[in-house]
Amino acid sequence: VQLQASGGGLVQTGGSLRLSCTASGRAFRRTFTPSVMGWFRQAPGKEREFVSAITWSADSTYYTDSVKGRFTISRDGAKNTVFLQMNSLKPEDTAVYYCAAKRDRYDVYSPGDYDYWGQGTQVTVSS
Repeated sequence: VQLQASGGGLVQTGGSLRLSCTASGRAFRRTFTPSVMGWFRQAPGKEREFVSAITWSADSTYYTDSVKGRFTISRDGAKNTVFLQMNSLKPEDTAVYYCAAKRDRYDVYSPGDYDYWGQGTQVTVSS
């Protein structure tokens, strides 16, 4: 299973970015069917933190408090792709953003519970 994240970049405060995460690989949907896809971020010198998640069925979404009302997670099942629309970006959103996939729907907030990770995409918000 491979997760390819893209869409990061440099944006000014108040700007928007849309991150994408596409899953692929022979095992995907054959031996591994995700229940949840998540986005995490890690700023320099800080631990990786939960940002948002969505169930593969798209019946549930989750957000950390700091991004509620600004970020929207969505999924295109036909393309095996999860999106993170980020609006009203702030300098504190600056981090490397990672997408991840997990088999079950338990504890979507913990990075240690995810089974596969993408390579990360840099988001930089200038003040």
